[in-house]
Amino acid sequence: MAIEVKVPMLPESVADATISTWHKKVGDAVSRDENLVDLETDKVMLEVPAPADGILKEILKPTGDIVQANQIIAIIEAGNAAKAPPAEKSEAPKAETKEEVKKQSSDTTSSAATLSPSVRRVVAEHDIDVSNVKGTGKGGRITKENLLTAVTQDSSSASGSRIEKRVPMTRMRARIAERLLEVKQNTAMLTTFNEVNLQEVIELRNRYKDKFEKAHNTRLGFMSFFVKAAVEALKRFPAVNASIDGNDIVYHGYFDIGVAVSTDRGLVVPVLRNADQMSMAEIESQIAEYAVKARSGKLTMEEMQGGTFTITNGGVFGSLLATPILNSPQSGILGMHKIDQRPVAENGQVVIRPMMYLALSYDHRIIDGKDSVSFLVAIKELLEDPARLLLEI
Repeated sequence: MAIEVKVPMLPESVADATISTWHKKVGDAVSRDENLVDLETDKVMLEVPAPADGILKEILKPTGDIVQANQIIAIIEAGNAAKAPPAEKSEAPKAETKEEVKKQSSDTTSSAATLSPSVRRVVAEHDIDVSNVKGTGKGGRITKENLLTAVTQDSSSASGSRIEKRVPMTRMRARIAERLLEVKQNTAMLTTFNEVNLQEVIELRNRYKDKFEKAHNTRLGFMSFFVKAAVEALKRFPAVNASIDGNDIVYHGYFDIGVAVSTDRGLVVPVLRNADQMSMAEIESQIAEYAVKARSGKLTMEEMQGGTFTITNGGVFGSLLATPILNSPQSGILGMHKIDQRPVAENGQVVIRPMMYLALSYDHRIIDGKDSVSFLVAIKELLEDPARLLLEI
């Protein structure tokens, strides 16, 4: 019996998707709920599972095709896959041959270098044998940059000439570019800066991080301190937690904090719902879970919608100072940066302290300079005396 494989219902506000990577080729045995294909939208990656056991009889939509919800993309001949007869001699669409090369090459990769959806796409596009690529990611994981470097080196070795490579933007990268331009054109964005001495935070973290991890089964990072400080500062300056809707200012009576996470496909911002009601352990655990899901393309639309304020940390990449761009329609975003040992004056003495520059970008249409500066000073004071976070003073 022939069973249709259809595009699932797409998230709200997503009109269509692109066939990113087929994990099976025509004639392959498939098992019920096994992922057949990755679909790329401008916001998330979606997996399409097999609706039944059987043989993949036909692929109707090859890699690169645009598809819509409920559209038929493949046909499965249902039955016991182990006892199924040989596949018909129909060929997959031309683009599918690349997927075959990808699958064969990825099979030779060690389990420590499991490929993410964006990496699999590059493998398929360029027919790369990943067994010859050394991964520099965590645990030897192969990254998108590793593959692009390998492609460039191969081309350069073959020709000995100066190489240019033209690669179309992914849907997500194109959407990021579009949103950034919209923010620059449609807001009166301004940035104010300050610096914070993290000596007390670091000492507190070093003193309790082992007990914290043992008690809560999650590590104690810096982000929970910054989320807590941001929430307390937002309570004092509600305009920074507001947004513009037409001619109205919407003051949000809740604190949904977006935390920017870098992935191979671009920056995504999952949201900590009701962050004011979360403990530090809950914040750290949720951020860790979001990071794993983001890098494996598993974040849902619901997990990335509705934030009222965003925190981004360029310091993990070594950034000393930068101007973050607003995450529309939010009116404020806090930029964290590299912790740098610098000489500072304390009580008339020059001492070395772990210092971080902070940047607050804000929409000047609803946030005055006084409030923006005072907001950032409040965060600085809370972090330099972290006991105030617990006492809420």
